Amino acid sequence: MAIQWFPGHMHLTRQAIADRIKETDVVIELLDARLPGSSANPLLAELTGSRPKLKILNKQDLADPVQTQAWLAHYNAMPATRAIGLDASETAPAQRLIDACRALAPLRGGMAKPLRVLICGIPNVGKSTLINTLTGKKATKTGDEAGITKVEQRIVLASDFYLFDTPGMLWPRIIVEKSGYNLAASGAVGRNAFSEEEVALDLLGYLKGHYPAGLVERYKLDAAATELDDEDLLAEIGRKRGALQSGGRINLQKAAEVVVYDLRAGNLGRVTLETPEEYAVWLAAGQLLDAERAAKKKRRKGEAPQRSGPEPT
Repeated sequence: MAIQWFPGHMHLTRQAIADRIKETDVVIELLDARLPGSSANPLLAELTGSRPKLKILNKQDLADPVQTQAWLAHYNAMPATRAIGLDASETAPAQRLIDACRALAPLRGGMAKPLRVLICGIPNVGKSTLINTLTGKKATKTGDEAGITKVEQRIVLASDFYLFDTPGMLWPRIIVEKSGYNLAASGAVGRNAFSEEEVALDLLGYLKGHYPAGLVERYKLDAAATELDDEDLLAEIGRKRGALQSGGRINLQKAAEVVVYDLRAGNLGRVTLETPEEYAVWLAAGQLLDAERAAKKKRRKGEAPQRSGPEPT
């Protein structure tokens, strides 16, 4: 499944980040703790370069705590990088963020050299909710919908700590196929960019192998149901949840919507859709395939017949 979602405001966001980064001391990237690798924007890494980074694994209350620790260790092993887990509804996360950013830029601080921090993240990762919690007021609009924030904002968290918020930004082309499914399942992209049925089938395939107990409990399934193929399992869930059409046929679209909603709401238990090791394998495969596509495109261009001028006389 290919997700191609790069609306005009995201192009503007890219330019805004490129301009702002010149005066930025630390970059905070908000990640979805359920899919930390897939929700890390490679375009953002390119734009921010070697700036110190704070990776926040948000929505950790929805994620598998064992895998959250594995991802935190993964990011904390990177140079000039710190990682912390967070639930955006946490009542007092501001000091944790401020302390982590100060540790990454110890030479900045005080009114003469205020710490300038840029916070970024993909759509619907919980950035607006977090900022509202940080400020103690409704500074930004929130909602379970991709692309709520539209303009940059400056937020003062301390007298010498300036936080610059940017709209959520995806990248033009997702080369890791599994990331496309995970991003769609999490709500990072709009509904028009994917098929719920395809996403639900991929999601069920992963959950069967990693979190079968959550499926059994949520949908009151027999344990043997997790041995069904993905299509039959989706149909069984539809049957259990009353997603029926005339003649008793299963409404697979409705069943798929139920599964995707239940993941987002945390109704399937604490679930993480990728481990650091799994994501590394998916990324390597995606990069290889992308390189092969680029080489093939280059060959096609080279093989194109060249228009020649008149024959010499």
